[in-house]
Amino acid sequence: KDIQKETVDYQENFDGSLEEPSVLPAAYPNLLVNGSDGIAVGMATKIPPHNIGEAIDAVTAYIADPDITIDGLMAHLPAPDFPTGGTIYGYQGVKDAYHTGRGRVIMRAKMHEEEIRPGRLALVVTEIPYQVNKSTLIEKIALLAREKRLDGISDMRDESDRDGMRIVIELRKDAIPDIVKNHLYKLSQLQQTFGVNMVALVAGRPRLLNLKECIGYYVEHRHDVVVRRTQFELRKAKERAHILEGLTIALDHLDAVIAIIRGSADTDAARVNLIAGVFPSKLTTQQLERLGLPTDGEPMFGLSEAQADAVLALRLSRLSGLERAKIEAEYAEVLAEIARLEGILDSRSERMAIIVSELTDVRERFADPRRTVIDYHGGGDFIMEDMIDDEQVVVTISHQGLVKRTSLVEYRTQGRGGVGSRGAGTRDEDYVEQLFSCSNHDYLLFFTDSGKCFWLRVFEIPEGTRTGKGRSIRNLIQIDVDDRVRAVLGIKKADFENEEFLEDNYVLMATRNGLVNKTSLEAFSRPRSNGIIAIAIDTGDQLLDARKTNGDSHVMLACSGGRSIRFHEQDVRATGRGTRGVRGMTLLDGETLVGMIVMEGHDEDRDVLTISANGYGKRTKLGEYRAQSRGGKGIITMNTTTKTGALVALKAATDEHDLMIVTSNGTIIRMDASSISTLGRNTQGVRLISLRAGDAIADVTPLIVEDVEEGNEAAETELAPGIVAEHVAMDEADTVAGEAIEDVAPDEEA
Repeated sequence: KDIQKETVDYQENFDGSLEEPSVLPAAYPNLLVNGSDGIAVGMATKIPPHNIGEAIDAVTAYIADPDITIDGLMAHLPAPDFPTGGTIYGYQGVKDAYHTGRGRVIMRAKMHEEEIRPGRLALVVTEIPYQVNKSTLIEKIALLAREKRLDGISDMRDESDRDGMRIVIELRKDAIPDIVKNHLYKLSQLQQTFGVNMVALVAGRPRLLNLKECIGYYVEHRHDVVVRRTQFELRKAKERAHILEGLTIALDHLDAVIAIIRGSADTDAARVNLIAGVFPSKLTTQQLERLGLPTDGEPMFGLSEAQADAVLALRLSRLSGLERAKIEAEYAEVLAEIARLEGILDSRSERMAIIVSELTDVRERFADPRRTVIDYHGGGDFIMEDMIDDEQVVVTISHQGLVKRTSLVEYRTQGRGGVGSRGAGTRDEDYVEQLFSCSNHDYLLFFTDSGKCFWLRVFEIPEGTRTGKGRSIRNLIQIDVDDRVRAVLGIKKADFENEEFLEDNYVLMATRNGLVNKTSLEAFSRPRSNGIIAIAIDTGDQLLDARKTNGDSHVMLACSGGRSIRFHEQDVRATGRGTRGVRGMTLLDGETLVGMIVMEGHDEDRDVLTISANGYGKRTKLGEYRAQSRGGKGIITMNTTTKTGALVALKAATDEHDLMIVTSNGTIIRMDASSISTLGRNTQGVRLISLRAGDAIADVTPLIVEDVEEGNEAAETELAPGIVAEHVAMDEADTVAGEAIEDVAPDEEA
């Protein structure tokens, strides 16, 4: 608009044959509204499109208050508005782009769940990200599904028509829509990143602009357009006024003008005579007197060349009185217009008001509602746990360090005394050493033989079948070649972020040689990829177990000789991370600790489960174990013989538990804890599992279950006490502070 009114400069085109405008006098902020995308020599620009109404609102807000902040402008222009709609996922990238000129705007397709037929769900895509080709998108999703990189999709079709886009992604019956949706965002063009790079030419030089600068330069440009347009219109008005003045003079001296024109030889002579205001010499004195014209050669009037041309072009019809009145009225209007234009040039505020008025007119004519939705609570990056179903899983770790996670539903409950099913495939001379239950979203703290602690998420452990071999844990955490994982704590996210919880809870660790160490969870709250020192281990000793305590727990230790000791955790003074600890139980020659139980409160009805290497086990009430002082030899908990073998496990269990019993060759049996007899502590127990020749029990894990309302299935509702569902992490310091072992007070009954 107004490009013909000399509002912009012109320059030669590429070959100098034509002239072209250096910039267009846009009546709205085109650079923001339509955006820009291009690459030049050593530089590039990528400006997203915006809603025209919001962009104009931001410009008028800037004109009203040039000191407005970028955040103030964002109240009017909150984010880009893409013509294809979709959703802007997360707001930080938009803020970065508007404040610095660079930022990452995450664009997502609009997608919703729909029941296309009874019992069958589908994801329906109605809008896709800006600059994404629909056909290419559909081909990409189909390829991902065929390659099994995208699971849960049974069919896909394009139902788009004249009424709008509709891509139907049909899901399998067992698929979880939210997880499939997140995988689609992760792997396909249903989520795209628009890398904003607001580079524009300012006075011929490229500059990186923030939002305020971009709007400011547009206002300056628009102001220059208004000034130059007003100057052009003023010049034209003055030229028209000049012509009207000449016509008025001619009409006032109509007879003389006619005489000059009739007396002139041709048009050029008439123009010269009109400019001079004299009459042709061929007119005699008598003719001049008869016409009432001066005879002494004095000019009656003088016209400019433009005025003379206008007079010569005057039609005879305009010599009437009515036409003369029109000329006089037009002359008055032109004089008023000249005054108005001069007033505009004299007042910047009036020029700004004109800019606002013209922008408002454009807004009223062309503005439409925003198409792109802003998800202020979204994130720029994918959260991996959004891709993973938060289901209960079984994590197994073999003797050679192979780890995997398997859905808990793959294990079935069997009766006591059964042979069991093959649960974890192992390599030659390998066997399952640890097995525990947790959920995919839990955090894991791995404690190794050497006393180091490592941090991992459950879903980061590769998923495998019940008979799969798993993956080396050394590929997941950076443990030393001669080190092995000994204990694992499952930690929930809510607790991990709760500082009060971390300060009020502890990690209690026990070693094979009978030492115990208690350290605040807060000391483990800052994880490191290469691990941290949790406890100082003496030469020839190893870490046995690590559990969470609340500061008021009872601790029970058991050794391979069949003895156990129970004491209050307050007998163990809390120390810093990396200390050696104090004596928990006195061991005889050849004995080692085989288990540790941490029980909350003083529930004497809780059962203590003891299991021997040859498959014998029993439950004994906690009340049969009296509290003692830390450091004694303890009392008998199982009467071990050659038939039973040495004691290998000490666990806490109730009738609500199922037991997962793992043998050294990888056989797993799941059985009800309620089927195990409750016997006195000084007994051998009953046979729990029939072992194959050369096999022995390697690990036992209790699982809490509850009945489902329909059917006889069982659903796991929480972790077993042996796997503490608390959040911890790791510290940064690796300093080791030694502590002397206290005197041992032997127990007379042992």
